[in-house]
Parts: sequence; C-alpha cells; structure tokens
Amino acid sequence: MQLNFSYRTTWLHQVNPSVKLSILMIIFIGLIFIHNPNMIVYIGMGTSLLYVFYTGHRWVTIGLLFAPFILIFVTTSVAMVLFGDGETTWFRFGIIHITEESFYRGLHLGLRSIVFGLFGLIFALTTRPVLLFYSLMQQFKLHPKYAYSFMAAIRMLPIIAEEFQVLRQALKIRGINYEKGIKGVYQRIRLYAIPLLAQSIRRAHRIAVAMEAKQFSQSEQGRTYYYPLTYSFYDLLFFVIVSGLLVCSLYLAISFPIFPVVNVR
Repeated sequence: MQLNFSYRTTWLHQVNPSVKLSILMIIFIGLIFIHNPNMIVYIGMGTSLLYVFYTGHRWVTIGLLFAPFILIFVTTSVAMVLFGDGETTWFRFGIIHITEESFYRGLHLGLRSIVFGLFGLIFALTTRPVLLFYSLMQQFKLHPKYAYSFMAAIRMLPIIAEEFQVLRQALKIRGINYEKGIKGVYQRIRLYAIPLLAQSIRRAHRIAVAMEAKQFSQSEQGRTYYYPLTYSFYDLLFFVIVSGLLVCSLYLAISFPIFPVVNVR
C-alpha cells in the first residue's frame, strides 16, 4: 500500500535535506522564545506563502493537510482563553474566566502551533525520506547501519498496514465472531497482534542478516552512495529567505503591530 501525491518540483525540493532540517530545527527552538504575537503572525504569513506556492502540491492536497492544524489552533487557543489567568476581566461565568491576558496568551499559543505546523509541512512535502537519510550519512556522517535501518523501517510500515488489511479480510471470510466487552478486545489483540508480530520479527531478521552480509555494521570508510548529495546554491537561497522572513517579521511587528501587546508572558 503506497500513498503517492503528484506534485511539481520547486526550488525547495532542491535544498539539501540536512541543511533544511538544521535550519528548521533552529527555527523551532527560536520560536519557543518568541513571545510577541505580532511577530508570530507575520512569520505565519510568510511561511504560508512558502507552503502554498512553493511546496509544489495541488491546492486540494495543501488544504487537506493543513486542515488538522486549524483544529489544533482552535483547541489550544480556546483552552488557554477560557481558563487562563489575568487581571483585566472581559467575561466571567462559573469556571470560565476570559481576561485580556488569557486571550492574547491563547491566541499566541494557537498561532505558534500553526507556524510549527506550516514549517513541518514544508519540510515533509519537499523532502524525500531516502534523500534525507542519504544526506545525513554524507553531510552529518550518520553511520550507515542506523540510516539504512530507519529507511527499512519506514518501508516496512506500509507493508504491515497491507498485511493488517489482508488479515482483517481473511478473518471476515472465516466468519470470526468476537465477544463483547474486555474479552472481545483481548480476542482481537490475540488474532491480530500475534501474526503481525511474528511476520515483523521474521522480516526484521532477514533484513538484519542482509545488512550484516553487506557489512553495514563495519566502518563506512570508502563506502559509495547511489545518491551523492552536495551543497548547492539552493541551500544558501533557503537560508537567506528564511532569515529575511524572520528579520522582516521583527521589523513589521515593531513598526506595524496588529495587537496592542508585545509580550504575552
């Protein structure tokens, strides 16, 4: 079972996966220390442009993948807005206490989750897993036995899902009936988990033997790669654009603030 999305290749796909991962990890850490909701809004606007126009996917795919983050935004914001603390009360009813401070704090938290989601989607939609691990081996010197193990595990996930569907259909054909309650749950676990686990153990053992035969546990000195990856102009372009996005967001947040608060702590 394979899930394939048609897309057009953009310059974001040409960025070295290790460079892209490193820059995004730095951004993720930096976003934690940004407490100005105005800056978060402008960062989100710029990131949305990258996500919509440069991931190369269709509008429908872009919208469907982004939809869950709208739900995350609502849930995280509402929880903080309705039950937060503050001095300037806007509304109070029972345990619900909406204050100015809780409103902006909840809004900031929700916007931050949106920005995290946008950057994560940009990375996921423009990076092939195989090229990511090849890049980690070549640029960050990740040992091949770990990189190829991860690639093999990722490849096994759709196989396990397909085996689960086949097993489910086979049990239906055999007319298996389950008890109600806890006993029925135990029956399902026993009928599904044991065959899937046994198949996974056998498959993992075959992969381990094959990797040992190919000397993946030995030194990587002199090893060649099917996909040689290097640094390119697109890496510098990505760094400049992301850095420019952060600088412009800071300038706009200071010069043209959307909200009257600059620190929600």
